[in-house]
Amino acid sequence: MKEVEAFRAGLFSGKTVLVSGGTSGIGLSLAKGYAEAGASVVATGSSEKRIGAAKAESGSGLDFRRLDVRDNAAVAALFAGLDRLDVLVNCQGVARPDAEWHEETFMDVMDINLSSAMRLSREAFPLLKETRGSIVNIASMLSYLADETVPAYTASKTGILGLTRALAHKYGRAGVRVNAVAPGYHRTDMTKPLWSEPESERKISDRSALKRWGTTGDLVGPVLFLSSPAAEFVTGITLPVDGGYHVG
Repeated sequence: MKEVEAFRAGLFSGKTVLVSGGTSGIGLSLAKGYAEAGASVVATGSSEKRIGAAKAESGSGLDFRRLDVRDNAAVAALFAGLDRLDVLVNCQGVARPDAEWHEETFMDVMDINLSSAMRLSREAFPLLKETRGSIVNIASMLSYLADETVPAYTASKTGILGLTRALAHKYGRAGVRVNAVAPGYHRTDMTKPLWSEPESERKISDRSALKRWGTTGDLVGPVLFLSSPAAEFVTGITLPVDGGYHVG
């Protein structure tokens, strides 16, 4: 059965995957996961410093490229330079606590987190159409909840849910699937101020059904599943991967 064979070793052999925001945290773990499953992986980052750090951490096997996801021309040039594409993972994202109440910062966060997902998806579509590939967007538990310190992050990640549904219907007629995952509290540099403080670390663990924080590795399986043949009749959905936090 092809559904069972989807979980074989080398699942993504011969496939090309692009992970935007793939130089740290969740994005880097996803890029490594696809590479371990046999894919040729292009991982983008916003600066040479981030790319250098990612190379040092991951070693060889990943093709790191600098990309400002707010730059239409740069995004178009990146996809024009690819021979094929089977999976696009929109993992780019920033949060600017408190500063997001200022309009300039609010709009910049919205552009990076939401508008760029549309920008990259639009440019990727001709390649994905050829391979009947898929897109996986990275949403957040704040797609369902709220944090008053990050209004733009909350709004942009909520918007990812709607964009995922719209793209799924627009691109589905060409055989391209579009889904999302919504991470919860995972131990990354972005969440370090919370998990490095014992009281906040404990409160978050206690609210989750599994009584622990997530790791970036906890997201690899769900994302690979959504872009695999095992999920070929799954599109337009957002899968929470938060240990039961947002329903706690």
